[in-house]
Amino acid sequence: MIRERAYPVDPWHIRETRLDLDVLAQSESVFALSNGHIGLRGNLDEGEPHGLPGTYLNSFYELRPLPYAEAGYGFPESGQTVVNVTNAKPIRLLVDDEPFDVRYGDLRSHERVLDLRAGTLERTVEWVSPAGQAVRVKSTRLVSFTQRAVVAICYEVEPLEGPARLIVQSELVANESLPPTSKDPRVAAVLDHPLQAEELLDQAAGGLLVHRTKASNLRMAAAMEHLVETPGKHAVTTEGHPDWLRTTVAAQLQPGQKLRVIKLAAYGWSSKRSLPALRDQVGAALASARLTGWDGLVDAQREFLDAFWDHSDVRVEGDPEVQQAVRFGLFHVLQAGARAEKRPIGSKGLTGPGYDGHTFWDAETFVLPVLTYTQPSAAADVLRWRHATLPLARERAQTLGLKGAAFPWRTIRGHECSAYWPAGTAGFHIGADIADAVRRYVKVTGDVQFEREVGLELLVETARLWRSLGHHDRHGRFHIDGVTGPDEYTAVVDDNIYTNLMAQTNLYAAADAAQRHPDLARKLGVDEEETASWRDAAAAVHIPYDRELQVHQQSEGFTRLQEWDFENTPPEAYPLLLNYPYFDLYRKQVVKQADLVMAMYVRGDAFTPEEKARNFAYYDARTVRDSSLSACIQAVMAAEVGHLELAHDYLGEAALMDLHDLHRNARDGVHMASLAGSWIALVAGLGGMRDFDGVLTFAPRLPSKINRLDFALLWRGLRVRVDVSAEEVTYTLRNGGGSARLDIIHHGEPVTITQVKPVTLKIPPAPPKGPAPQQPDGRAPVRRAV
Repeated sequence: MIRERAYPVDPWHIRETRLDLDVLAQSESVFALSNGHIGLRGNLDEGEPHGLPGTYLNSFYELRPLPYAEAGYGFPESGQTVVNVTNAKPIRLLVDDEPFDVRYGDLRSHERVLDLRAGTLERTVEWVSPAGQAVRVKSTRLVSFTQRAVVAICYEVEPLEGPARLIVQSELVANESLPPTSKDPRVAAVLDHPLQAEELLDQAAGGLLVHRTKASNLRMAAAMEHLVETPGKHAVTTEGHPDWLRTTVAAQLQPGQKLRVIKLAAYGWSSKRSLPALRDQVGAALASARLTGWDGLVDAQREFLDAFWDHSDVRVEGDPEVQQAVRFGLFHVLQAGARAEKRPIGSKGLTGPGYDGHTFWDAETFVLPVLTYTQPSAAADVLRWRHATLPLARERAQTLGLKGAAFPWRTIRGHECSAYWPAGTAGFHIGADIADAVRRYVKVTGDVQFEREVGLELLVETARLWRSLGHHDRHGRFHIDGVTGPDEYTAVVDDNIYTNLMAQTNLYAAADAAQRHPDLARKLGVDEEETASWRDAAAAVHIPYDRELQVHQQSEGFTRLQEWDFENTPPEAYPLLLNYPYFDLYRKQVVKQADLVMAMYVRGDAFTPEEKARNFAYYDARTVRDSSLSACIQAVMAAEVGHLELAHDYLGEAALMDLHDLHRNARDGVHMASLAGSWIALVAGLGGMRDFDGVLTFAPRLPSKINRLDFALLWRGLRVRVDVSAEEVTYTLRNGGGSARLDIIHHGEPVTITQVKPVTLKIPPAPPKGPAPQQPDGRAPVRRAV
C-alpha cells in the first residue's frame, strides 16, 4: 500500500522524491502515460527493477480460454486479454562498464515528476557506480496527444566528478517476461510469449519490429529512431533479433558535458491491414515526429493541455490533497480517451492489466459524463465504438432469446467475456447505461448529426431489449426480473430499481428520438405501435417500496432479507467477496456499492427530497464500499440530502483511491471510474449540478473545510464557469459573444447567464437535516473535516 503523502501535495504535479521499491508497481500505475491509443506504465527507463512491465495498444488483445467447472447454454467460450506489446521504454546505461541499476552503488537522489500541465513524466537521478563514478541522469517521457502514434523520450547523461565512458543502449523488446496473471495453466500458456515475429528491420540509428498474435490474429508494428547530441566523439550502431532491437550510443565525456539522446518511437496495429501497410504507417509516424522535433512535440503537448485545462479545470480551496487528486483524476481520464478514436475505455485505461484490460459499464456511467462536459469528442468516439459492436450485441441477444441488443458486461472487442453470469450476463443495465450516455451527449452538445448516425440506433436496439426482457403483470405493472444491478452482492433479483429506472429512461429516450427522426426510425423498422409499447412499458415500470420502513427497496424483497452481522465482521475480512461465499452475500442486506443510491443520483427526478434522505440513511448503513465505484456516488447523495461533511469524507476517498492505494490493488492500474468520480463528487455533489430533461441545474453548498469550489464545463459549445463560495455563487459564460445566453436553474429558481454579465446569487440556507447516517462498523470513510 502506498503510504499516505508518498507524493507531496502539489496542485499541478505528482512528485516522488525517493524511490520505494516496495511500491514500485503501484507507482508505475500512477506515473503511467497514455493518449488513449498507446499506454506506457511508468517503468524506470532502464527496465529493472520493475513491478509490472507494461506497454499497451487500445483493443490489441489475445484470446484465451474461459474455464468452467460446468458449462451451460449461452456461456461465452473464450475471453480477451490485453497484451503487453513491444516495449519502447528501455534505455539502459553503462558507466565505465558498470550498468546503471538503482539497487547497486550509491543512489544519492531520485525524483520522478508527473507534470499535469506539460503531459510529461520527468525523472532526475544522481548515482555513484560501485566503482565510484558519479553521473546525473535526466529523462523526460511523453505519449503525444497531437501525434497519436508517437512516443518520445529525451535521455540525458552527465558525468559529475571525472571523465566517463558512457554507453547508452536503447531497445525495442517484445515478449517480455511478466509475473503470472492467472493460476489457470491454459491462460498462462496463451499469455506466455503471445507475439509471433513477422519482420525485423535494423538501421544505423533505429529499426522496426512487426509481430502478430497467435489466436486473435492481430498485427502490430513498433519502430524507433534516435537523434544524438554530444560535444565529443561518439558512435551509433544497431543490431536486431526477431524479438528485440538495440541501438547503442557510445561516448567519452568530461564533467559538465552531456550526452543527449532523443528517442522517437511509433506504434500501429490492425486486424486487417497488411504487413507493408503497417510498416509504412509507423515509418510515416516517425517521419512526422522527426520533422516536429523534440521541442515541437513538447510544445504541442503543452498547448493541447492548456486548451483542455482552460475549459475543464476544477479549483478547490481548503483541501489541497483533493485539489491535487481531482486534477490527477482529470488528467488520467483525458489520457484514457483523448485519442482512443472509436475504441473503448477500459476500467484501468491503458495503465495496467487489471480486469484483463476490459471495459465495463464504468466507462459510460462514470468516465463518459466527465468527458462529455470536458472533452466531448472523446465521449462521442467511445459511443461510436459501441455502435460498431451492435452486430455482436444483436447476436448475443438472439443467443439469450431476446430482441434488440445485449451489450457485453466486460469486453475488449465487443464479445461477452464474463465467465460469471450472475454478475455478467444478468447485468443487463449496461444497455441502459450506454443509452443514457447517448442521451446525455446529445443533450449537452446538441450534436444532431451524431444522434442520426449513431445515437438513434443505439437507443432503438437497447429499448427493444427492455421491451423483450420485461413483462406486464396482470395488473399492468411492468417488471424486469432476474437481473443484477450495480450491487454485485445482490445478484439475479427482480425489479432492481436502478435497472428499472434506467430502462424507463432508455425507453422514453428511444421513443422521443424516433419521433424526432421518423425517416431513420422507419428504416430501422420502428413504427408507432412499437414506440407506443415503449412508452406504455416505461410508464408502468414497477418501483418496489417498503411502506412499513418508508424506504425504497433496492430490489423486490430486499428489505425483508436477513441483516449482515457487521459488528462481528473483522476488518481483514474485507472485501467480503474474497472471504465469504456469494450465496451468503446474496441472501443478506449487505451492499457492495451504491445501487439504489446510484439510482437517486442519475434519476433524482424519480424521488422526493424526503425519500432521498430516508433512502440514503438506510442504504449508507448497509454499504461496505468493496467497490471503488461507490464513494463518489455516496458523496453526491450525501451532499444532496444535506450531510456536507460526510460528502467531503466520501469525496476524499474517491479522489485518493490511487494516490493512497486505498484498495491495495493500484499495482494493476489506476481506477478510472473513481478518478472520474472525484470530478463527479465535486461538480455534481458539492456543485449540485444535474442535467435532467436537458436543463442545467445547480444547487451548490460547501462543507466547512472547503472555502471555494470553482469548476468549468462545456454546454452546447459554451464555456460555463461556476465559482462557489460559502455564501454565494457566480455563473459566467466565457464565450459566445454578446448574443449568447444560457438558461439554468439555481436552487430551484430560473436564471439567465450571458457573456456580457456574470450572475452572482446567494446560496439559500440549507433546510434542516436529520441525524448523520451511520456506516457499517469499521467502514466509515476517513474524516477530512478535522
